[in-house]
Amino acid sequence: MMRLLRNAAWWVRDYLYALRWQVNAALGRTDPREFTTGDLTPVVILPGVYETWRFMTPLITAVHERGHPVHVLPVLRRNRRPVDEASASVVEYLAQHDLHGCVLLAHSKGGLVGKRAMVRDTDERRIDSMLAVATPFGGSRYGRVMVLPSLRIFSPRSATIVALSKEHEVNGRIVSVYGQFDPHIPEGSELPGAAKNVRLDTGGHFRVLAHPRVIAELINLSEEPQAAR
Repeated sequence: MMRLLRNAAWWVRDYLYALRWQVNAALGRTDPREFTTGDLTPVVILPGVYETWRFMTPLITAVHERGHPVHVLPVLRRNRRPVDEASASVVEYLAQHDLHGCVLLAHSKGGLVGKRAMVRDTDERRIDSMLAVATPFGGSRYGRVMVLPSLRIFSPRSATIVALSKEHEVNGRIVSVYGQFDPHIPEGSELPGAAKNVRLDTGGHFRVLAHPRVIAELINLSEEPQAAR
């Protein structure tokens, strides 16, 4: 009973967090080009489905203030496009802007897009690593009952999830961070063979983005030498 009450409380706080930042995102007027300045490792933002880059503004601001150029991809919009198509846009963007050694910062579906982009980028190696927060690498049982194709891809049996689960070679360059309880991904976000799987001491799908461990892991990926990692 206590566990159910705890999870219910996390669920409520999760949606309040999401509502707050969806409103802030709708009202935001910041030009994303303001974040592309900086001399440190480039960070590329991959938001979740139905989210714009503005949903991740706190993380973007924090890493930009440390000296990292942060790139958002307007072409992704609310990230409703198929994973394969969206990942092609990511790789194309990196090539057009001649970016190298990038760290992807992804939330939810963004992590699937990011992993596929890393597979596509194997030869060029413009992407160094990825921090994926609450990503359904193994899918979610709820995806099976979704009507919209943009949500049905999260089924563990979907072609997207099955295909990505067979791509093991990039897992060692991915850090997966997730909560003890995720109302959208009850199976969790553990990634076999990941550089690191980090299970937070809290729950949620959205509010985990604000956990201090997320920025700490991002700093580790983007500022520590690869050999040290």
